[in-house]
Amino acid sequence: MIHLPVPTRGPLRALGVRLFTAVALVLGVVAVVYLDRGGYRDVNGDGITLLDCFYYAVVSLSTTGYGDITPMSEDARLVNILVVTPARVLFLIILVGTTLEVLTEQYRTNARLTRWRKHLKDHVIVCGYGTKGRSAVAALRENGFDIKRIVVVESERGAVRQATADGLVTLEGSATRSSILADAHIKDAKAVIIATDTDEASVLVTLTARQITAGKVRIIAAAREAENAPLLKQSGAHQVIVSSATAGRLLGLSTSAPPLIDVVEDLLTPGRGMALALRSAERAEVGKSPRKVSELVIAIVRHGRVMSLASPECATIETGDLLVYVRDDSPATIDTQPARDHA
Repeated sequence: MIHLPVPTRGPLRALGVRLFTAVALVLGVVAVVYLDRGGYRDVNGDGITLLDCFYYAVVSLSTTGYGDITPMSEDARLVNILVVTPARVLFLIILVGTTLEVLTEQYRTNARLTRWRKHLKDHVIVCGYGTKGRSAVAALRENGFDIKRIVVVESERGAVRQATADGLVTLEGSATRSSILADAHIKDAKAVIIATDTDEASVLVTLTARQITAGKVRIIAAAREAENAPLLKQSGAHQVIVSSATAGRLLGLSTSAPPLIDVVEDLLTPGRGMALALRSAERAEVGKSPRKVSELVIAIVRHGRVMSLASPECATIETGDLLVYVRDDSPATIDTQPARDHA
């Protein structure tokens, strides 16, 4: 099931409001008729009871009108003109309006779903919306990735509601099923982020994604244990992030070199001061040393391989190189970053 983010109130609440209004109209007409019950005539001639008032209100508002109870006095007829008739019209509007709204909402939802499928391309699929999945989505949004191009696949109902509330298109189901990933248009995706709760699930999702895409879509998977990283790569993951190993290294650095933790947090937290960024080498920079570029370049990505500046191969910049550099990410300079930045 595909959940599109909708900023309106739920259908049950809308129906509840209409039902409450309809009941209030009936009770209002009953009260008016009962107060002036002497002005009404019953064909039985035994007077108008409270039950008769309910009967008259219901058949009048629903336009059934059997005619067995009729207003006789001028006051009763005036009340029918000024109160019962407008209430009847409003009652019909509520009934017809509810039906039309349900049909319109169904049409609107189908139209939005068709439009979404038509324009879905170069998107990122996030499998799992737990702590890791939410952090991955937050990082994408902080780096300017369009939220409309993020699709979440989640089987847990609470996480589905959370993702939808966050404005994300969410597919409810297991990412290990090829049909679910096909509904997410995985073949047209830019990347797949696998952030499931267990390494076993990550392996299954990776195998399924690789089988559908034939390795043409980049797959990034998270692993709890380092021993499972090779298995994920053999399953088709292009990159594996080991959460336990990363956390352990940071804990070790916090003991031996505490300031390095602050630097790492600064680099990973947007808007704090420094941030890692990636951009293509410009034509004027080809043939130059990366150390002479205006930014602080710390690595070069060449033919998909990350190389340190200490390597002799990185003495000069070549055509097609990607430069990894540290940029100023303080709030005062975020809006002035050049459009060439990739991250």
